[in-house]
Amino acid sequence: MIDSKTIIQKGKAVIRIEAAAVAELESHIDSNFAKAVEIICASKGRVVITGMGKSGIVARKIVATLNSTGTPAMYLHPTDAVHGDFGMVRKEDVVICISKSGNTPELKPLIPLFKRVGIPLISMVGNLNSALALESDIILDVGVKEEACPHDLAPTSSTTATMAMGDALAIALLEKRNFTAEDFALYHPGGHLGKRLLLKIEEMMAAGNAVPIVHSKVPSRDAILEMTSKRLGATCVIDDSGKLLGIITDGDLRRLLQKTTDLTNLTAEMMMTKNPKTISKEMLAAVALQEMEAHKITQLIVVDELHKPIGMIHLHELVAMGLGGENQ
Repeated sequence: MIDSKTIIQKGKAVIRIEAAAVAELESHIDSNFAKAVEIICASKGRVVITGMGKSGIVARKIVATLNSTGTPAMYLHPTDAVHGDFGMVRKEDVVICISKSGNTPELKPLIPLFKRVGIPLISMVGNLNSALALESDIILDVGVKEEACPHDLAPTSSTTATMAMGDALAIALLEKRNFTAEDFALYHPGGHLGKRLLLKIEEMMAAGNAVPIVHSKVPSRDAILEMTSKRLGATCVIDDSGKLLGIITDGDLRRLLQKTTDLTNLTAEMMMTKNPKTISKEMLAAVALQEMEAHKITQLIVVDELHKPIGMIHLHELVAMGLGGENQ
């Protein structure tokens, strides 16, 4: 049995081999890659990706990445294809065949079928002289010098390289289509990503009577009562026209009490912090979170075009909605 030190060395060796395979792949991004992107982008159909075994698993991952970045794609199992599923393929589609050897037996019957339909055939292969490569309109070379498997049997470096090539295609297509963060959000409406990219301030801010607001001339007692009754840890301070002058926060109150315990003769204007940070209701909630983190504050006042307060948003609400975590 090998010891822990040897196990660690073996693990690092695998990472080195696969990293080298991906780094080498950069030299394979050439005019064929550009042609593949152009053909897929010009297609009015889907990208049909097929592969057998481990290549099939990689194909499914590439399909998922393409779909989430604005390029419609589907996986076609080679065996199922010759038993009826080939009917899903349309002449508007583009096909990508994945095979390390380029001579996968299950893919061979599909090649004449693709030719008969007349759809462009792109291959991701490790053998440029293979049957699949020779029949392809475009070849994407995903060949590697060695597998991380010591017996050179289990697809390791080759599957990693192929997946990286798929990612390169997806991102190049994303750029070509001018696919924006807002577009991405439409494909990811749930979970953390959807919230970060779709949720707006207007949808989660305290509004109407829930917004703590006092006039600048009210006594300190009234300002404190407004803060405590609305439970947002702050109150907006406005002038006679209703425009925002400042904010009084829990922090402002604590700092005042460190100087004096007698607030009797103070007004809201005397207690407030001038020119508080504000945001518009159309902004994304994620932007509010960034503002709060950047300025180390826990509230943002939402104002309208006349700089009148119409809402307030608290850091706790953003965190409760899951905006403070990592991408999922």
